[in-house]
Amino acid sequence: MSRVAVGSDHAGYQYKQILAEHLRDAGHEVIDLGTDGPQSVDYPDYARAVAEAVARGEAERGLLVCGSAVGVCIVANKVPGIRAGVCHETYSARQAVEHDDMNVLCLGERVIGIEVAREVTDGFMAARFSDEGRHRRRLDKLLAVENDDSLKRTEN
Repeated sequence: MSRVAVGSDHAGYQYKQILAEHLRDAGHEVIDLGTDGPQSVDYPDYARAVAEAVARGEAERGLLVCGSAVGVCIVANKVPGIRAGVCHETYSARQAVEHDDMNVLCLGERVIGIEVAREVTDGFMAARFSDEGRHRRRLDKLLAVENDDSLKRTEN
């Protein structure tokens, strides 16, 4: 089984708790990086913590939950080595891993029901990158964009 870093803001706290337990029940090791309650917090703090844990290899996968999934996804994708995606159905969650090597799943607690969230999480966790030639070629191109220093902002 895998080691999974999980995190959320206040709007995703309830699902994070439920999904962390679901992952543990499935035999995964869960690293809970917060938040630890329903009081208002800033989602970038938790999205960054999860993304950095995955990027450093402390976890193989990450799971982030906020109200819509969009904010945590944007933050996570700023961390080099992270390929986060918003998925609210199982096909995309599975295919994003198989074709794009997605390593962080982002869910919106205000967008989908908990049963669908469990199914999407299961699809994400069960999927593996295919490493088929066309997928490897596309991933290599994606990584080239990430590593292109000419795209980095410079301070004036």
